[in-house]
Amino acid sequence: MKVVMKFGGVCTSSGANILRIVDIVREHVKRGDKVVLVTSAMAGVTDGLLSLIDNALAGELDGIEKSIAMMRDRHVQACSEAIEDDELRHETIRDIEGLTQELHFTLRIISYLKEASPRTRDRVLAFGEKMATRIVWRALMSEGINAEYLTGGQAGIITDDNFGRANPIMSLCEERLKKNLVPLLERGIVPVVTGFIGQTVEGVETTLGRGGSDYSATIIGAALEFDEVWVWKDVEGIMTADPKIVPNAKPVPKISYEEATELAYFGAKVLHPLALKPLIEKHIPLRVKNFFNPENPGTIVHHEASNDGIVKAISMIPRVAIITVSGAELYEAPLVITKVFKALYDVGANAIMVSQSSSQTNISIVVPEEKAPEILKGLKEVLPKNCDVAWEGDVCVIAVVGSGMRGRPGVAAKVFSAVAEKGVNVRMIAQGASELNISLVVKREDAIKAVRALHDAFVGD
Repeated sequence: MKVVMKFGGVCTSSGANILRIVDIVREHVKRGDKVVLVTSAMAGVTDGLLSLIDNALAGELDGIEKSIAMMRDRHVQACSEAIEDDELRHETIRDIEGLTQELHFTLRIISYLKEASPRTRDRVLAFGEKMATRIVWRALMSEGINAEYLTGGQAGIITDDNFGRANPIMSLCEERLKKNLVPLLERGIVPVVTGFIGQTVEGVETTLGRGGSDYSATIIGAALEFDEVWVWKDVEGIMTADPKIVPNAKPVPKISYEEATELAYFGAKVLHPLALKPLIEKHIPLRVKNFFNPENPGTIVHHEASNDGIVKAISMIPRVAIITVSGAELYEAPLVITKVFKALYDVGANAIMVSQSSSQTNISIVVPEEKAPEILKGLKEVLPKNCDVAWEGDVCVIAVVGSGMRGRPGVAAKVFSAVAEKGVNVRMIAQGASELNISLVVKREDAIKAVRALHDAFVGD
């Protein structure tokens, strides 16, 4: 079997967990499987690096030194726990010392210049994956598993220069990943690749966006045409709802690419929203497995939808805002609608939901809450003076997702009935032409009881 295994931040967060990675890989290497590893930064490290950038911009150099020292100590501790061979352990600690010194130098430059471009931010954020992946690589070597460390760019993930959310150039990725990784696999070497990181054609480091290690794994799996991509998490698979909200949520055994993409887009955190894109064309399955229960089959995501129930899962985006543009100027005025979406594009925001009245005199758009002020400012600058712009915060999007809804009457009525029985008022509702998803907006204070009501109505025990 040929498989890409991606290990998330929980999996790399301690020496004990890294040894668990070693055990999993060893078992598959013994079977004769061809394995490529993709690893994330330790849990919390990427958020820590973002905070360091903010500290550098604020000139807080003392705080930066303390935070870097804590980050270094955490990684050194993991080395001590995970790497038994003295020479390999000392080499890894030297690598970590060098990386943290380079990080400190970069942050001082940001502090002096009072500026952090997207390109510079990518350089800083890449340090988390580089440190964690080195530890995993040498832990494998210490246990006698032949492995080789590569950054995503060195492996062959080539992207455009959209720093912060770079897009892979798949034709180049396929060519270079095959060139760089296939010879290693043929020699029995396990490539250990940093997730999240790519590089431009010119060799400048980029990142694929938050959660981009999933994306790295699927790019590699598609380029090498592997049998499956496995994403290791601390849950049993893709769940019918967030277990923190719905205690009786359960894993979904099988789900289609379309359903999984909808869930990821509407807030399910198990997968990166773009992760499935490279696999779809080649019909390569993705499997979400529990790192702490590796014998469990988890959830398999593939091109065929299963017939298990009307609804697969309920997901939620917790912090959004509704922006409503109204006025007679909107009546049969495509140019006004174009300006509305241009305002979103200018600040890098997506429209999560869109609803237009049948009279065409108002349009409502759901956007990420943090982007609302910028969008409102842009709309007031470009829209005609007699257009009214209003917004409402403190709301959430809830999505009911499942291929079983296609062509089935009464599903929307059941959605309304379930939330109405709990006294929840629906502020906005939309259903896509694919009939895979019904999305509704409710007040944030009502979100948890709405999710639970929908889960009980469609999934239950």
